[in-house]
Amino acid sequence: MTVLPYVLTVLIVFLVSVFLRLLYFLPGFNPTKPQPHVCGQPTRLLIVLGSGGHTTEMLSLLYDLDPSLYTHRSYVVSSGDNFSALKAIEFESALKGKPDEASVPSTYDICVIPRARRIHQSLMTTPVSSLRCLSACFAILRTSGTQQSSNPIAGQDHAEKAGERIIHYTYPDLIIANGPATAVLVIAASLLLRFFSFRGTEGKMRTVYVESWARVNTLSLSGRILVAGGMVNRMLVQWEHLARKGQGEFRGALVR
Repeated sequence: MTVLPYVLTVLIVFLVSVFLRLLYFLPGFNPTKPQPHVCGQPTRLLIVLGSGGHTTEMLSLLYDLDPSLYTHRSYVVSSGDNFSALKAIEFESALKGKPDEASVPSTYDICVIPRARRIHQSLMTTPVSSLRCLSACFAILRTSGTQQSSNPIAGQDHAEKAGERIIHYTYPDLIIANGPATAVLVIAASLLLRFFSFRGTEGKMRTVYVESWARVNTLSLSGRILVAGGMVNRMLVQWEHLARKGQGEFRGALVR
């Protein structure tokens, strides 16, 4: 019987510590400024693509993307979403075809993750598929790689002899999403990695969520979850009256 008060005390201290830790690192409750970008520093941008209209909107948002600032781009698509994967490839081809960007050293990859919930899937099995999706999100966030400043086929020894530079990327510097439920799991995975202070996560994985242009009067379910949980650094809406309701920032219509 005398042990119970000590157990309760430890439990209360633990829960209070977790709560304070959440308040400290959740961007919605403790806003912080991004670290200044150093010119020439490799930067990884992770882009969550939905399907259909979400993908079209996202790529429209990125039309003026400067690949010299975001030197590696990771596109996240759900399994079976060939439309989004093909659109990402087309976007990258168009990006490299721009006269001012053709010589900019940059790379990209497409990451496929399991769907959190398929159409007409039973709610009984949704938690299992969501956990599979969350596990895959951890994997893509922790993916690391190298990028060569010119000939991508040549080996590292050749690049070093030619005076070229091999640059490395790890966790995304910025995550941008605009609507699909998958975005919530990607952002949740990034927050868990930061919560447990995994090596290399400091100053990484800032998040920007852009609410769909189609959401005129209310936020989407994904948007409401992210706002209520204080899970994103920036929440952008495309209708001014939503910003007046305190549901995000309005920076004008972002979709072309």
